[in-house]
Amino acid sequence: MHNHDSNKRALSGMRPTGPLHLGHYFGAINNWVRMQEDMECYFFVADWHALTSEYENPAKIREFVPELVKDWVASGLDPEKSVIFRQSHVMEHAELSLLLSMITPLGWLERCPTYKEQQTQIMGKDLSTYGFLGYPVIMASDILLYRPRWVPVGQDQVPHLEMTREIARRFNNFYGQTFPEPEAHLTPAAKCPGLDGRKMSKSYNNYIALRESMAEITPKIRGMLTDTARLRRSDPGNPDRCNLFPYHELLTDTETRAEIRQGCTTACLGCVDCKKILLANLEKFLAPIQERRRKLEENPALITEILAAGNEKAQAEARKTMAIVRETMGLEYAL
Repeated sequence: MHNHDSNKRALSGMRPTGPLHLGHYFGAINNWVRMQEDMECYFFVADWHALTSEYENPAKIREFVPELVKDWVASGLDPEKSVIFRQSHVMEHAELSLLLSMITPLGWLERCPTYKEQQTQIMGKDLSTYGFLGYPVIMASDILLYRPRWVPVGQDQVPHLEMTREIARRFNNFYGQTFPEPEAHLTPAAKCPGLDGRKMSKSYNNYIALRESMAEITPKIRGMLTDTARLRRSDPGNPDRCNLFPYHELLTDTETRAEIRQGCTTACLGCVDCKKILLANLEKFLAPIQERRRKLEENPALITEILAAGNEKAQAEARKTMAIVRETMGLEYAL
């Protein structure tokens, strides 16, 4: 790895809680793939993070870890260009988390938008734990440990990153300049609704996973919600009100898109035909991703090797940061 130039360094992670779907791809991954071309990128599997909500069943997380890495590499993340690692294999995440928790005011954590939101939304799980409340502190340590300049996030994640910046600022005020305040590298908003018109999400089971076969995907697309005002084949439709059209924005070329818009608004093109075009384009898009995934499945040792190499690189960087942190805090005293 070249010398630490935090201006070129970016960091992001994902929780291993299930298969990656189109929403993940267009909402984050394709942006990561572009970033690795001219930045020094760190991408981590946030398996400790997943415990904040899955603490009763850690074994479940274990299955998802290699699957997530397969999805990443199949989607174009390159272990030669990026550091791909596992949070729980770099102990410094826990150490920094502990130290930052000493200075983080409770009020900040209780005000965190996700904390309130998930408390009310997620049923059947007790989320009134210390770990769930402290989620933003863990997130801050995940980021600050690598002292990156950039954190690729969607608009909805900006308040979280703000908390990381505030924790960094508070640390720097107490102990001296240690952490650069990371900045949001905004992911271009990609509208990728779920099959039922809600947000695409594992919990709604309205998603298309990157690893699904066309045999599984076809009935999902056929049954997909379109423009609810278009009741009969002879009614003109409105692509801007249609749940399917955003997929064409992502997967269909401009010329065909214009034809679809024309055909839909004049009722020359029915929803069934519109879905056929989408299915063909989806198959074209998924084929290379699934081909790369197949190669990884044939050689399971590859994932182990990728993570081992990534963990080592991440740890070397994390150790450097922690040496600075202990020094700045005055914890490195000889007795």
